[in-house]
Amino acid sequence: MKFTAFERALQGTGASRRLRNAGKVPGIVYGAGTPTMIELDHNALYFALKKEAFHSSILEMELGSQVQKVLLRDFQMHAWKQQVLHIDFQRVDESTRLRKKVPLHFTGEENSPAVKTDKCLVNHVQTELEIECLASQLPEFVTIDLSAMVKGQSLHVNDLKLPEGIKAVRHGTLNPVIAAVTVPKEEEEVAPATTVAPAAKTPAKKKDEKQNKK
Repeated sequence: MKFTAFERALQGTGASRRLRNAGKVPGIVYGAGTPTMIELDHNALYFALKKEAFHSSILEMELGSQVQKVLLRDFQMHAWKQQVLHIDFQRVDESTRLRKKVPLHFTGEENSPAVKTDKCLVNHVQTELEIECLASQLPEFVTIDLSAMVKGQSLHVNDLKLPEGIKAVRHGTLNPVIAAVTVPKEEEEVAPATTVAPAAKTPAKKKDEKQNKK
């Protein structure tokens, strides 16, 4: 993806506030040289942030007469407004080794024995994965094939078959679950309510004898 940025000279809270009031977003580009202060058009950036690829792929930033390859590192949003307050990018080249969280795309679960035969559900426990690789190898997303999942199985990070040159980042001895098969709870059969017939009223006994005459 490609986007346009402009250099900015003024810094500080007041300068940033004036930029935001003018429909701009202050930002910074760091790495591989001197950090550069930049500004971007707010609306263009806001809609770019809605795209998955903007978060997890190498971007082409047009700055002045140069095009630089950068990676989105961080951005801040207003607490309740739909407004981007600040954004950070990192310059990268093909030799840059980086760590980045990328989205997980799941496929094949509808054809798995767990779903097709045992009528189970496959729960996507994680929706993204932190990976380490060269910038040139960074994928937009990682595809996880669930077609072999069976009843009672859990898929962990160690079970993933990632493309060559890409490895999952492990934090200590943790081996988190990526997806797990769950058995849906059967609906409890509700016993039909027993209808109790109202008790028949006992007819008042007819007086067989007339009152004795006085």
